[in-house]
Amino acid sequence: MAEALTHEEIEKRIADLPGWTTDGRKIERTYDIAHIPGAAFVVHIAAIQDDLGHHSDATLGYRQLHVSISSSDLGGRVAEHDIELARRIEAAAPAHGAI
Repeated sequence: MAEALTHEEIEKRIADLPGWTTDGRKIERTYDIAHIPGAAFVVHIAAIQDDLGHHSDATLGYRQLHVSISSSDLGGRVAEHDIELARRIEAAAPAHGAI
């Protein structure tokens, strides 16, 4: 079973992920992105999630996409696989024009 990371461990791991923040219980980022490319990005995120067997919450607005990641099996805390999901999402963002 995965272990929850401390707030400090989370901050260290997301330090090289621009725009990602944490409150110690989740990691999240809001991307500026047009609506249709945002919808395509959501589909891409869903494919990444299926590949990793781990899922996040995503809210698509008119010009923004908000992604929030935590592990429900850890009571809504952050584990290493959450960081990996964020890294994969961040790597996919430029292809969709997300900033």
